Amino acid sequence: MEQSLKFYNLRFAPTLTDDNVNFLLENWPLVTMAVVSGGLLLRPLLQGGSGEGVPPSEAVRLMNREKAVVIDVCEPDEFAAGHIGNARNLPLGSLDGAKGLPGNKQLPLVIVCAAGVRAARGAKVLRDKGYENVHVLAGGMRAWREANLPVESSKAA
Repeated sequence: MEQSLKFYNLRFAPTLTDDNVNFLLENWPLVTMAVVSGGLLLRPLLQGGSGEGVPPSEAVRLMNREKAVVIDVCEPDEFAAGHIGNARNLPLGSLDGAKGLPGNKQLPLVIVCAAGVRAARGAKVLRDKGYENVHVLAGGMRAWREANLPVESSKAA
């Protein structure tokens, strides 16, 4: 005696039919692209956040409790328009050979730029130079200003 399952509510019936399998087999490039693009969208989340970086409140904690050095990788004119107090201006282009970096490579560094994009590249350069405790300010100076934290301005050099 052969038993078959009857589903009285077809919305909950199994939906994997021969037509669905044939569709997947015939359109495997599209399915592959969908899976790859989904994986790329989830990658930052799986790697621990994008958004890579620390929020302004954590940056303040690092500065106050762990004596973090703030390095602003903006260009000098952007730095002069507004920067975090006691920040060192080391533009991203000259960061590789910069002399204003701290000698102690275990000291926490908070890397800042206008929006956080250049800071992420600057953090990679500093990690490659051997600095171990590098943090990017998520959102950059924009997020710092939105948090109503103090901003200093100076004349361009």
